[in-house]
Amino acid sequence: MTSRERLLAAIDRKPIDRLAVTTHHILPYFLKKYMPGKKIIDFFNKYNADAIDWVYDYKAPESTGYYLNPAQKSEMEFLETRMISSDDWKIDKKVVEEKENFRRVEYTIQTPSGNLTTILDSNEYTTWVAEPLVKKESDIDIIGKHVTFPACDVEAVNAAAENFGDRGIIRGHIPTFDLFGQPGCWQDACCLFGVEKMIMATFDDPEWVHTFLGILRDRKIRYVETLKGAAYDIHELGGGDASTTIISPQIFRDFVAPYDSAIIEAVHKVDQKVVYHTCGGMMPILEDIADMGPDAMETFTPIGMGGDTDLVEAKKRIGNRVCMIGGFDQGLFFDRATPSETRQAVRNCFEQAGKDGGFILAPSDHFFDAKPALLEAFFDESLKCTY
Repeated sequence: MTSRERLLAAIDRKPIDRLAVTTHHILPYFLKKYMPGKKIIDFFNKYNADAIDWVYDYKAPESTGYYLNPAQKSEMEFLETRMISSDDWKIDKKVVEEKENFRRVEYTIQTPSGNLTTILDSNEYTTWVAEPLVKKESDIDIIGKHVTFPACDVEAVNAAAENFGDRGIIRGHIPTFDLFGQPGCWQDACCLFGVEKMIMATFDDPEWVHTFLGILRDRKIRYVETLKGAAYDIHELGGGDASTTIISPQIFRDFVAPYDSAIIEAVHKVDQKVVYHTCGGMMPILEDIADMGPDAMETFTPIGMGGDTDLVEAKKRIGNRVCMIGGFDQGLFFDRATPSETRQAVRNCFEQAGKDGGFILAPSDHFFDAKPALLEAFFDESLKCTY
């Protein structure tokens, strides 16, 4: 089987020749430190892994008066996406501080109803919110009235897919909010307002939370409706702030599932597939996530990585309903273990979740540092797990 055939068959829970094995994003930090001058595809080729090409091709929707943000120029922002502007939604960028391995950027969104500002900090590893965009509850009224949405550039996506061929699958994500966010509605709101404040608001002002989540849901669905004909193989939805290491199962059921379920339904209507991403605790809500109707679930984070996953139990409970992706402790077995221990960890995952198919072995989300010998052990042993 080609990598593309293998990954697609695993997502559909059909028979495959060997264990499908891949990873999530290959971070720029990792490539710069361990594979300088190389591209993401070089990583997959080096280890003969099943490749994923992340494609984020946006354009301004037709007949809306929207346009690509001129201030962005050639520099991509969060997740390498293009921002969409309008005469009522203008995004300006100001670099406040820049020094070795640190950058602070202030963004201002200008609208007729008032301005919104946020500050993002970055280092060599990642980017985070230093000042949230939504500072008071009335700010969502500005967003609801003026926010733009991107459209999928179907031609560009299809060209990328044709170029990638059978090397692997084309993966996208449901759009995050401009500047910084997550694919899921709750996770997007937490990035914009702060997760602690969002949790408290579910008790203090649940009606406001529902209004906020509805605004974000509607923006995402408008993008989804432009996906028809795009050669994506699967889209990511969700985010770690929806895990049960962050929120209670009841908050998930009341404030996460209703909004993300609507997006999954919209994605299926345009003949596309969804993987629901929950990096953190999943066990108390496994069936709740599966009930939302995704085609796959990830990341099945082990206890050693801050999650709670029991792969055997997870496979038993939802393995006949969705493809399971992840399950591997990259913190230990990519950095601190021996090659033999890493190989055994691969075998354990295969035995626990992979024997009946419907499982793609992958690290439970990103990794920054990894010893080449342990990466070699991980991928080489995976290739030996045959059906």
